[in-house]
Amino acid sequence: MAGFKPVSISNGAFAFCRYTVAVIFWLAIILGSREMVLAGFIILVLSALLKVRKAPLIALYTLTIERLFPSDQVIVDEKGIRFAHIVGAVVSGLCLILLYFTEGNAGWIMTGFLAVLKTSAALGFCSALKLYSCMNSGRCCRVGKFVRKFKDA
Repeated sequence: MAGFKPVSISNGAFAFCRYTVAVIFWLAIILGSREMVLAGFIILVLSALLKVRKAPLIALYTLTIERLFPSDQVIVDEKGIRFAHIVGAVVSGLCLILLYFTEGNAGWIMTGFLAVLKTSAALGFCSALKLYSCMNSGRCCRVGKFVRKFKDA
């Protein structure tokens, strides 16, 4: 999956997707809703399978809000975004396993960790996309530099 594959999508749709996924996981915690975690998981899995241009939240925004309020296009790395969606799907899948099949609060703690990670990514801080970029090009955030040490070892 290494490399860079540029694709152009609406900047508004890209922001909508990032923020909506973070909000879904925060709402899951606030409402105590395992179903919200499941919804986030499904969105991330579909996004990974369909790739960024056809991702559910990108398509939803493009077919609705973008028509009323067009935004500039942004070039993103399709492979990096797919990697980020896969990482999010795996982590949210682990949350679901913990929430449905274990006792205690481990599932909610993991969901809280995921909500923090998704919020960090939505705000432009260290994300799985930046981690992907770090592993493939050397442009790293702090977490990426730490992970890269293990890749290079």
